[in-house]
Amino acid sequence: MSPKSAGRRPSGRGGHPPARRAGNREAPAARDYSGGEERGRRTPTQSRNSIGGEQVEGRRAVRELLLAGRRRVREVWIAEGVGESDLVQEILDLCAESRLPVRNVPRARLDAMATSDSPQGILARAEPIPEEDLDDMCKQQGDVKPFLLAFDGVTDPHNLGSLIRTGECAGITGIVLPRHRAVHITPTVAKASAGAVEHVPMTLVAGLPAALLTCKTAGVWTVGLDMEGDTDIGDLAVADQPVALVFGAEGAGLSRLTKQRCDVLARIPQYGAVASLNVAAAGAIACFEIARRRASRVALS
Repeated sequence: MSPKSAGRRPSGRGGHPPARRAGNREAPAARDYSGGEERGRRTPTQSRNSIGGEQVEGRRAVRELLLAGRRRVREVWIAEGVGESDLVQEILDLCAESRLPVRNVPRARLDAMATSDSPQGILARAEPIPEEDLDDMCKQQGDVKPFLLAFDGVTDPHNLGSLIRTGECAGITGIVLPRHRAVHITPTVAKASAGAVEHVPMTLVAGLPAALLTCKTAGVWTVGLDMEGDTDIGDLAVADQPVALVFGAEGAGLSRLTKQRCDVLARIPQYGAVASLNVAAAGAIACFEIARRRASRVALS
């Protein structure tokens, strides 16, 4: 969804094992069409054809990378002079437990390697986020029906990261990203998601319209968010069914072909003077409305 067009699941959904937690501690934009980092250079191991995620920056994002354990971490960098905190100590404990190399480097060197605005004195290098198969993501896992988020040309890394964080909290089971003309998992996306990218299955598709056909064939309802949609999000009859929620590009909204491939076009009613909602705000409303309807159905069954 876009400004022109008008939402944590327990770990283990979507076929992934629950993340291990260490103790009970709690943690205190440029256009990017290929998954490259935001300042115009790629991180050394980043591939144009991968989902991304090889470099993770920020304390929460690095902690979730270590806790999730779904991909190999090569090393962690910590800037000299980083202040003590429960979160930093938890990261160090996790590294020690896994015998993971920790490099103490000058702050200037870490900042030069970082690509997000504020790496908080910590970054990690890892294997790319694993790519899942869309057909598998469209299958029900136990009692959990598919709840996918699909992105039609979303290019702002902050919006994508925010939507992944919101979606993970709302219980989504997967993310569908187009291979071209869309942001992938950059350090800024991972940081904006607060590490939620480590807990959600993801896939890259050659084209979103074709991917929506795959979803429909598998029995997943495709719901596009559009301010001119003919269904109120609160009245979405298929909310408690297998569903893929589709967001359009910032400014342009859903493409014509993507709209045609959606089973339903849903709108979020607005009552104020401002023309539209930000995609991240609209996505939060839609995700949690679907989550509420699904939870209500489970409670009644």
